Amino acid sequence: MFEIRVICEPTEADRVSQTLAAAFDTGPARQYPTRDGKHTRLYFTADHRTATHESE
Repeated sequence: MFEIRVICEPTEADRVSQTLAAAFDTGPARQYPTRDGKHTRLYFTADHRTATHESE
């Protein structure tokens, strides 16, 4: 298990979450504004997908 941190535009947060969920087994994103308030920080707990997910 590992942690992923992404800093992105607020309008991109959903797309980033969906893309990472397609590539890894992720929990729900924890979302916070950056210090300057212009971007969003997303934190995911993730794990590599098992072989059964890779064939989907």
